[in-house]
Amino acid sequence: MTRLYDRNPRYPAVDGSVERGWDAAVRTLRVAPAVLAVDGPAALDWDDAVKRLTAALEARGTGPVLTVDVRAGEAPWDEILRRTGDGDESPSDTYYQPLARNGLADLYTELPAVARPEEGITVVYGPGAALVDHDVLWYADLPKRYAEAAIAAGEMPLGVNLGRHRDPGDLRRLFYADWPMTDGHRDAIAPDIDRWLDLQHPHDPSSLGGAALRATLARLARRPVRTRPYFNSTPWGGRWGMSELGFEPTGGNTALGYELIAPEAGVLVGDSAEAEVELPFQLLCVLHPEEFLGAEVHAEFGTSFPIRYDYLDTVGGGNLSLHLHPRERYMRERFGWSYTQHETYYVTARTGDDPRIYLGLRQGADTELMRKRVVAAIERGEEMDVEEFVQSHPSEAGRLYMIPAGTPHASGAGNLVLEVSATPYLYSLRFYDWLRKDARGNSRPLPHEHGFANLDTRRQGDHVKRDLIQEPRTLRSGSGWREEVVGQLDEMFYEVRRMVLETGAPGSEPACDDTAGRFHILNVSAGEGVVVETADGHSHELAFAETLTVPACAGPYTLRALGDAEVHVVKSLVS
Repeated sequence: MTRLYDRNPRYPAVDGSVERGWDAAVRTLRVAPAVLAVDGPAALDWDDAVKRLTAALEARGTGPVLTVDVRAGEAPWDEILRRTGDGDESPSDTYYQPLARNGLADLYTELPAVARPEEGITVVYGPGAALVDHDVLWYADLPKRYAEAAIAAGEMPLGVNLGRHRDPGDLRRLFYADWPMTDGHRDAIAPDIDRWLDLQHPHDPSSLGGAALRATLARLARRPVRTRPYFNSTPWGGRWGMSELGFEPTGGNTALGYELIAPEAGVLVGDSAEAEVELPFQLLCVLHPEEFLGAEVHAEFGTSFPIRYDYLDTVGGGNLSLHLHPRERYMRERFGWSYTQHETYYVTARTGDDPRIYLGLRQGADTELMRKRVVAAIERGEEMDVEEFVQSHPSEAGRLYMIPAGTPHASGAGNLVLEVSATPYLYSLRFYDWLRKDARGNSRPLPHEHGFANLDTRRQGDHVKRDLIQEPRTLRSGSGWREEVVGQLDEMFYEVRRMVLETGAPGSEPACDDTAGRFHILNVSAGEGVVVETADGHSHELAFAETLTVPACAGPYTLRALGDAEVHVVKSLVS
């Protein structure tokens, strides 16, 4: 038997090592005097971090330590909203706003003018600190999941949002303003960072020097790599991820499994859990776009990694909400994404007597009556018969269900779905959530007007099963293996395939593949696992349920099955 699912895949640092603790970080500073800029996201406890940094600097004997908080120059909140397209003169939208394209300088009325001290260290800190003239640049990071979880739980009311230090955290601003602004700033300064600090353990952070950071990312951009997975809990969540993979989320279920969602994904670098940093996966695309994405993909999508893999776990849980995703023009003009949220559901496992996938409209569905039923559910708490309007299909393990933008859908209870989708992931335009309440007794937001504005009424009747639930077709084969296309639509920019590998059959050989200048994503959906070997000698074992990215520059590679059972590997690529 191959190894079990690895919840903490880790890769060694190149041309350096991960250090642990504030003291180790400050030892890397050159002799004072100097201006040290410490940049990073708003969700950090900046006051605590700077207190600890100051103590370490003073203990080292660098001389006087002066601290300057760039946030002191923030513009008034109303002005920040106006500058980021979210002011009173903008169309009001409770749920969404267009992606903010601002630089972090737009948060401030003025940035501090900081002169190099005659002695000691001046520490300039906060989001956008790199905009101030400095001698040394550090980036102190906290993975995005911390801010999202804190706001959702109401546990961190201060400092989560950019420019909002006294009010409760706001997920809407976090998703559509703060993260795009912070990511753009981080990506721009990445070539100049002198030290990366991971503050998941704020009293004892891990850090990696800037040269080693970039050398490590350069190596990872040229070899197969996994991101650090995790699961979130929701009211509909199941327990497959807990029972089968060993995750223990605080919410008590494993609803959403983040295998590879590029804007939030991280790669663990270091020799052990005691000395590791989590680096944003996105930096691979920013610093090495052609090697990692491929020249043609880079030309089409820029540095946005366009495909995501995640799990939807309703095993022992409930139905997902009935929802759809924005169509391309609406997504571009209303929300600011250049491509839209096409999705697919690949059923990895199913339990119960009759698990279902809800997909597409019934033939002749009365969408005006559907609207009335949705409004009645929202305003008066009346139950809605979803199957009066939407088709219900048997869930089949190993089957792909295609969900182009505008198509109403949901996974029913009892499914483990591998969602192979376009990267935009924060635009679920929900109609109905089965009258569920969250942990605090609140109904889930249901932006149904957006949903009806994007409803594609062409996806109804027999066309749904014919076009969106396709039969696998063999693309190519070899001794003991074959590659199948399990889902392809002209309107969707990516396709989903499956490698089927026999084990123990006479004459069986490893399956041969080639990135041909476009990244591949692989996930073991059945069987024990595979070994992926590239032409330049990189070897990576992949166990059941794990996801791997093979960079575009890898070229030819092979897949060798492990164990005694047939192995299935779900594969996707930009077509």
